[in-house]
Amino acid sequence: MSKAHTVTSLFDALWRDYQQQCPSATAIHRLLGGGAAIINDHVAFRTFNLPEVGLEKLAAHFLALGYEPKGEYRFEQKKLAARHFEHPDPTAPKVFISELLLEECSAELKATVEAMVAQLSAGAAEQPDFLYSGAQWRVSEAQYRALLAESEYAAWLAAFGYRANHFTVNVNELADYPTLASVNQALKDAGFALNVSGGEIKGSPEVLLEQSSTLADKVAVSFSDAEVVIPSCFYEFALRYPKPDGELYTGFVAASADKIFESTDAR
Repeated sequence: MSKAHTVTSLFDALWRDYQQQCPSATAIHRLLGGGAAIINDHVAFRTFNLPEVGLEKLAAHFLALGYEPKGEYRFEQKKLAARHFEHPDPTAPKVFISELLLEECSAELKATVEAMVAQLSAGAAEQPDFLYSGAQWRVSEAQYRALLAESEYAAWLAAFGYRANHFTVNVNELADYPTLASVNQALKDAGFALNVSGGEIKGSPEVLLEQSSTLADKVAVSFSDAEVVIPSCFYEFALRYPKPDGELYTGFVAASADKIFESTDAR
């Protein structure tokens, strides 16, 4: 078992794993940073609301490092609940964790997910490396396709398991890009495809947050009976605006996040 993490070592481990699933992130990092450090706004995770792996299990890793729960969010159409967490050190990335509400899904989906989670060893979610351990279960391509027909979110989790679904560039800290539109243009000029669901830019200065994202990279996933190339992880970009008190808004906008989820859509 690996030793307990610090904030820095956990995000370093998450970033290394994420780069394997989203190879374009490395090139985007170079493009936008020009050699300078890129500040990370937030990292997002997906899970199921089962006691073994629910949102609280994932959050416990961050609470142990001093993170505090902040906003709560609901995505009715996608059957998700989410929370975000912030560290007292404002330079530490925010964390966004969502979970699929299985009681709102079909009996077939629920049974498939319960069978997957039953393959985890006891206490798996408490292990220090759980948040970048990937899919610790075996599912067939047919099971993946059946999940995909009902919930892209569930299918993605079946294929990729526990890891950062996306990292997010803090656009406020980019020296050469004053607007999110300028970031998007640089990405398109360099040949990166953007998620246009809900528009290239989701949100507005009025809601104090603008977000955009690439479409997920495609990688080969080994199911129990086949290797299939499917959308994996993506890179997000966030520009935050000041509240009336002058402090930057640190929360999330559910209507925008709803469209960001579609960056991994395999349908």
